[in-house]
Amino acid sequence: DFQRDRDRIIHSTAFRRLKHKTQVFVNTSSDHYRTRMTHSLEVSQIARTLAKFFLLNEDLTETLSLAHDLGHTPFGHAGEEALNDCMSSHGGFDHNLQTIRNVTLLEKKYPNFDGLNLTFNTLEGLLKHNGPIQNQVKVDTILGKNFYKKKINYSQGASLEAQLASISDDIAYNSHDLEDGLKSNLFKLKELENIPVLRQIILRHKKKLNRFSIDLVIRQVIREIINVMVQDIIITTQKNIKKYKIKTLNDIYKCKYPIVKFSKNIDLFDKKIKNFLKKKMYFHSDVKAKTNEGKKIIKKLFYYINKNPDRYINVSKYDKSNIARTICDYIAGMTDRYAINLYKKIK
Repeated sequence: DFQRDRDRIIHSTAFRRLKHKTQVFVNTSSDHYRTRMTHSLEVSQIARTLAKFFLLNEDLTETLSLAHDLGHTPFGHAGEEALNDCMSSHGGFDHNLQTIRNVTLLEKKYPNFDGLNLTFNTLEGLLKHNGPIQNQVKVDTILGKNFYKKKINYSQGASLEAQLASISDDIAYNSHDLEDGLKSNLFKLKELENIPVLRQIILRHKKKLNRFSIDLVIRQVIREIINVMVQDIIITTQKNIKKYKIKTLNDIYKCKYPIVKFSKNIDLFDKKIKNFLKKKMYFHSDVKAKTNEGKKIIKKLFYYINKNPDRYINVSKYDKSNIARTICDYIAGMTDRYAINLYKKIK
């Protein structure tokens, strides 16, 4: 069943579109920076490694990793902010819930049902990508009341497969955003030496600069960052399984704390990398200029399409009582390139 879920995700239209959606650099910037698709593939490889070690279901872990970003808008998190602003009086926008809309409603592949008919284990893992659901009102507004027919308990913890997919997402985007930032010259290797753990890794590999290119040294540093974080998760999670007396799947659901975690030391390391990337990369003037342009494009597209939806969308196929959500689905599904081209046509 989980192999089938994975295959249906890979063959979906939403997954194909990820290759032209921004990770950090707007997709028109360069062919070598990460996109949502390459990021999702990298997450799935880290997550499968961890699932294999813990003898969990590798196919379910891979499925959750490949699908976790299907609901992302064009232009990365800036696009999500813009679409959330546009939908402020209609329940807002959330990329995790948009992923659920994609796989349950928007993909049209089969004559007898909408969506991809995925297992509840997969749907629950996607829903709880960031842990138990605290705000059920938002879920009810965006997906509809009693969407899961009470088959999913929102307040319970996520499966270990879902927890692995989520933490692998952190490892992948931290390490690979560092690599993309270094390769684009937004910051230098030396600037990373103030981060604990990373300092030792860099100093170990910097010695090789007299024999190898900076690109190769960067690649070795990134490899080691991933390895250190994966090993730390294995050790910490093993401790937590003993600490919380986890014996059955039910124990996992009832556990009030995340089981798959970093140690305190690596958690601090993770936060320091995030803060560094925020300052030096996500808020860098060159990156901000592109993402601000993306925000403007999304807001203008929403405004123009909302004025005359029939011109852009076959409204008869959708719920006429909630045109704003239909427009939101349409824009969220766009690639960077498609959004830019449509904006040029109608502005």
